[in-house]
Amino acid sequence: MRILVGVKRVVDYAVKVRVANNAVDLASVKMSLNPFCEIAVEEAVRLKESKVATEVVAVSVGPKQCKDTLRTALAMGCDRGIHVETDLRTDYTELQPLAIAEIFQTIAAPKDDNNAAFDLVLLGKQGIDSDAGQTGPMLAGMMGWPQVTFAAKVEPNGTGGLLVERETDTGTESIQITKLPAVVTCDLRLNEPRYATLPNIMKAKKKPVETIPLSDLVSVDVVEPRNKIVEIYEPPKRKQGVMVDTVQELVDKLRNEAKVLP
Repeated sequence: MRILVGVKRVVDYAVKVRVANNAVDLASVKMSLNPFCEIAVEEAVRLKESKVATEVVAVSVGPKQCKDTLRTALAMGCDRGIHVETDLRTDYTELQPLAIAEIFQTIAAPKDDNNAAFDLVLLGKQGIDSDAGQTGPMLAGMMGWPQVTFAAKVEPNGTGGLLVERETDTGTESIQITKLPAVVTCDLRLNEPRYATLPNIMKAKKKPVETIPLSDLVSVDVVEPRNKIVEIYEPPKRKQGVMVDTVQELVDKLRNEAKVLP
């Protein structure tokens, strides 16, 4: 089994974002591997370590700094990387999920009628910058492959497919993928990603990373945004809280000031 795993470079989850010129300001902001993509990488590496997979290839779309993000994935255990280089923003303002899915489709396309280039595509369920959660389902639709979203557990079923437990609003459900190739998007409960060790970080520097210009994979009309963002703004500041001394005072304020109690 050969696995293709998506690796997205996003603003670090601990950073408080700023808005400037109707966009999230990325100047001098710490960037890191999208947490859901990190879970996808960990799951792909675990499948390789259990001898289910033979190769794990990480793909990232974005500026030259994405190579640093790819090196993180390689240090975690991926075998090689593919960097689709572009200066377009990938946080939905310029490159949107449909374009990203088209890029992955080109990379994952079958080599011939009988053999797919990859047997499994693992993606994070969403990027924490756009929170769209659309790339995986779109890619599966384009490829005509089965898909499972919000995966909480992935196991080989012993017959060339996968048994995937997925998160739902009411709990979980198990989906049987009887035959690969397939697309799976990964949720938080799937695993806990490992920390890359120093020896593996050093080894990652020697692993191959292929750089492909975006224009070599898709045409200009494909990357054109289908949706227009009208406005980006910071949420209004919350009013300062009030400390109360007694339960009775709290009830009184909820009833007479907040009007949330009868």
